[in-house]
Amino acid sequence: MSVNFSLEGKVAWVTGASYGIGFAIASAYAKQGAKIAFNDINQDLVDKGIKAYKEIGIDAKGYVCDVTDEPAVQACVKQIISDLGSVDILVNNAGIIKRESMLDMKVEDFRKVIDIDLNAPFIVSKAVLPTMIKNGHGKIINICSMMSELGRETVAAYAAAKGGLKMLTKNICSEFGEHNIQCNGIGPGYIATPQTAPLREKQADGSRHPFDSFIISKTPAARWGTPEDLMGPAVFLASEASDFVNGHILYVDGGILAYIGKQPK
Repeated sequence: MSVNFSLEGKVAWVTGASYGIGFAIASAYAKQGAKIAFNDINQDLVDKGIKAYKEIGIDAKGYVCDVTDEPAVQACVKQIISDLGSVDILVNNAGIIKRESMLDMKVEDFRKVIDIDLNAPFIVSKAVLPTMIKNGHGKIINICSMMSELGRETVAAYAAAKGGLKMLTKNICSEFGEHNIQCNGIGPGYIATPQTAPLREKQADGSRHPFDSFIISKTPAARWGTPEDLMGPAVFLASEASDFVNGHILYVDGGILAYIGKQPK
């Protein structure tokens, strides 16, 4: 049996991929032969991303684009097509989180999270789908979350957005599967990135941060994930190996969602 994980000749657009999870996924795609486009919210982040890609030998094209701005997204798609060709693989990675009690959160902050984490994937997917339909193939991968399934204090907006993104994933599958377009999601667990570094810092007495201890205790793998843990699943969902996988959310969480936790002693 021949299983094709190659992305040779494909054009992959990973949103918000100057660093972190998006950077890891785009790097994995480049190693499999894809041409890489990424965007970020300002030129400084784009420049840092281009430099980081060059340091590992990847010639990525970077664009300044606000993914919540539909005209800007449409213009970005046209520029990517002009520079690299039509988008074969889209990863809706750009996102934010605001950790705050629901009672303390301002409505405008709730709306901002929804706008970036849910409305933007709709806008960007809508922008690339016509060409995917015309070409007769396409892969859309939405970066969901365990919060697509679970709730937790202080993340009402994020959980609402990611739950909605899970259902948007299923609906894109339902509406465009007949055009040989697969839309799936990746649900990362707790990933060790610069954003989560404060939650993993040692305390003054040398003990683990309380949240760090909590995550380790709830994860059967007994560790935080790394951006590299997402590379294989992302390549699989972008490749021909997953052509009959559609509307699925692949949770890469070290087993958290399967685990009720240890019995207290």
